[in-house]
Amino acid sequence: MNIAVLVSGGGTNLQALIDYERQTEDCPYHIVLVASNTKRAYALQRAKDAGIPAEVRSPVQVLGQALLSATPDEKRELVSDAMLDLCREYKADAIVLAGYLSVLKGRIIEAYKDKIINLHPALLPKFGGVGMWGHNVHEAVLEAGEKESGCTVHLVDSGCDTGRILVQKRVPVLPGDTPDSLYERIAPEEHKAIVEGVLLLAKKF
Repeated sequence: MNIAVLVSGGGTNLQALIDYERQTEDCPYHIVLVASNTKRAYALQRAKDAGIPAEVRSPVQVLGQALLSATPDEKRELVSDAMLDLCREYKADAIVLAGYLSVLKGRIIEAYKDKIINLHPALLPKFGGVGMWGHNVHEAVLEAGEKESGCTVHLVDSGCDTGRILVQKRVPVLPGDTPDSLYERIAPEEHKAIVEGVLLLAKKF
């Protein structure tokens, strides 16, 4: 199964996928593309270091001057269309969102129906939706007084963090936790979960 990995940040979960592919003789997936909506994503460097094609389709690149008058939904849809074109160009069978901080909209959802997975840094359906990413999630978990947190890999549908759950990993919330300390406990579980999620997806191919 050829996968495209969409990223916006440091790419530690991308690295987990790269490492698993390199270390597993009969790995059922192959990363054919890493694409980002921002040129500042360090994940792009990780892709280059691994010899994987790395592409950027930022709102500025895609919309140009139209960016100034576009609504948030229009920006998301046009960037999503650009990502769809890239995924088709590189012949990706499936798409993995690994810290991709934009909501996919429009044609890409239908073109890759049940073939897009996302990693979310909380136990969905709690603490999902627009604005719930990164430290925002961990802060919300701590403010709510939750006793546990973790991460979720789910299928992507037309909602935001609403698709069918495939994998969840749980960690305790400890007294005195900060968003940083909670993240440090969750991160290793994210690396396991994203690989498990891709392996589950690969069983369909």
